[in-house]
Amino acid sequence: MSANCTAAPDAVPSDAGVAGIGVLLSFMITALISLLISASLVFQEARSNRRRAPPKPSVLRRKLLNGYSDQQILTGIGIQTVGLAQAESIAPYHFFLVWMLSLLSMAVHNATLLALARDFRRDWVLRWMRQLLMLANLVLSCVYGVYVLQAVRRGLNNATFPVACAWRPETPDGPAPADEALSYAGTVAVIVGNVVIFALATWYLHSRALRFYAATQVVGLLLMAAFAVGATARVALLADAFAAPPIRLADRGEQQWSFGQLLSVGMLVLPVVSVVEIVRGEVRCAPPVAAEHHDDDDKGRLLDGEAQGGRGQELRTNSGAGRPEFQPNPFWGSQTNLFRK
Repeated sequence: MSANCTAAPDAVPSDAGVAGIGVLLSFMITALISLLISASLVFQEARSNRRRAPPKPSVLRRKLLNGYSDQQILTGIGIQTVGLAQAESIAPYHFFLVWMLSLLSMAVHNATLLALARDFRRDWVLRWMRQLLMLANLVLSCVYGVYVLQAVRRGLNNATFPVACAWRPETPDGPAPADEALSYAGTVAVIVGNVVIFALATWYLHSRALRFYAATQVVGLLLMAAFAVGATARVALLADAFAAPPIRLADRGEQQWSFGQLLSVGMLVLPVVSVVEIVRGEVRCAPPVAAEHHDDDDKGRLLDGEAQGGRGQELRTNSGAGRPEFQPNPFWGSQTNLFRK
């Protein structure tokens, strides 16, 4: 449905799916947990390097952080995609909140990448899949930044028009904001910063050898934590769930603990289940059909048997023992050179 860009509504309907108190708290709590786990791994590794001692495996934290890392990058891409798909109906206020939440997810993902980069370097498929996700996230974030700049230029950043109206010539311009120069400078700085951080993250992810590895991790973690704190503070000062919004909302649905808000917060207990499963080990599988029933079937040899030990059969994890520190992709590059085989 095309947006009405000639007559601005008196108020904007609340959108608890974007700015509800439960949704925002779940974003913030997940980001905090991810940053704390990343910091514990980074500082533990830095301490081990300083003492020249072998680092601890930290299997529990690494597996848990890997799940959080996937969640952060996919959540950032998902919310930005949905926000752009609703550009004909979503107000600039909610559109800006989506951008801030995506920036929070991006910063936290980069922090997790600092702790998990060695794991990605050992598998070129996982490394390039993460690289493509980071590129998609960057492109979407830059598109959001351009939308925000256009809304500021037209004086519509606090208007009740849909955000798509910022590009329509029939939309009447709003009053210039008092902090127009600051809004321009801040938005451009965020876009440029995202591009620079993406370039540094790409270099870090694909680097064969880092001379200042520990220092890069610590400095990068502090910068990403500061970036995440800034995005969180911007959301807290702007969202109706915590403060007075800059536009008039038709209702107070974003402050209410509805079913969706309770569900968002309730989903935070899922990592507890993951912790228990990791501590207890891999989930055991039922033994396959007896070998005599498929002597001619290669499927009978897919699982390693442990029946001799009386423990049945189970899936085994790949511990990564004996694997190179960096696995180049099969098309170009080597373990020591980015381009030459």
